Parts: sequence; C-alpha cells; structure tokens
Amino acid sequence: MSTALTIIVAFLAVVFVISGLSKASGNEKGLSGTRDVNVPDKFARLVGFIETALALGLIISMKWNWMLFFPLVGLWVVMAGAVYTHFKANKLRTAIPAFFLLTLISIALVLNK
Repeated sequence: MSTALTIIVAFLAVVFVISGLSKASGNEKGLSGTRDVNVPDKFARLVGFIETALALGLIISMKWNWMLFFPLVGLWVVMAGAVYTHFKANKLRTAIPAFFLLTLISIALVLNK
C-alpha cells in the first residue's frame, strides 16, 4: 500500500468511526445532520452502524491489503446516498462534507489498483 493511500485510508477510518458511532449511538449531535434532511432516526442509526463496520473494515484492510476494495466500495455507496439525500432535501451546502468524503474514497479506489 502506498503512503498516500495509507494516509487517505487512515483518515477515512477515523472520520467514519467517529461519525458512525455518533449516529449509531443515537447521539443528538450525530443525528442532527440526518434529521435536517428528513432521514428517520432508525435508518440513520442503521447507517451509523454500517459506517462503523466499514471503517473497521478499512482498519483491518491496512493489514490485509487484498480486502481494501470492499469497505471502500461500501463507503462509496453510503456517501453517494448521502449526497443524493442532501440534494433531494435541497440542502446543497450540507452536502459538501459528504461530497468531499466521496471524492476521497474515489481517489483511494483509484490508488488501490
């Protein structure tokens, strides 16, 4: 794994563990962003659990590089859904962090080849 890919994957793992745990735990601050775009709390908590699981997959894949593709694709799908949801709710400004993470994940997928 290249140095650039390692840095990106480590950053993504930290971001998604923090974000996922705050949503999965039902924390008011973690759910506030999903409430702004009219996502039900139960679904947001499920997304948080999925984000956390995929972030742990990123951490594990730093040891076993062959499996890095799977958590990256999973996170790409989650972030594409987040961007879509923000656009659908006409909250373009709040879609910027999700779009940034989607871009980083796309870069990591390209570097992973």
